[in-house]
Amino acid sequence: MKFHIREIDHVVIRAADLDAMTRFYCDVLGCRVEKDQADLGLTQLRAGRSLIDLLQVGGRIDRPESGAPGAGRNMDHLCLRIEPFDADALKAHLTALGARLGEQGRRYGADGYGPSLYLFDPEGNVVELKGPPEAARETSE
Repeated sequence: MKFHIREIDHVVIRAADLDAMTRFYCDVLGCRVEKDQADLGLTQLRAGRSLIDLLQVGGRIDRPESGAPGAGRNMDHLCLRIEPFDADALKAHLTALGARLGEQGRRYGADGYGPSLYLFDPEGNVVELKGPPEAARETSE
């Protein structure tokens, strides 16, 4: 069976403090809670067309072998494509919300090179906010 990958469906992040992580992704990044399954220790957040699943460490469906939150083994980073991208306005907005910022730069992503800004969630996971590509990318089928 031949198939192609269209987009990211969801990312799962193990969380030691599910409430703090939910507040960060909703209040700072603008996600919204789509489904809360407290009995499983799972909160699913809508992030555009994709989902960010926050999984409570020690919850019913947690897999401890995934690594400890904040130890760099629960995920490398999550990249969210955003529009518009105004680096100065983004930095001011995120700083006002108490977010810890990382480096700004030009980075490659699914749509090609474009502006990007790193920040950190409450448990030290890196989140990349990626702006539009510099030019329309060419595809070859």
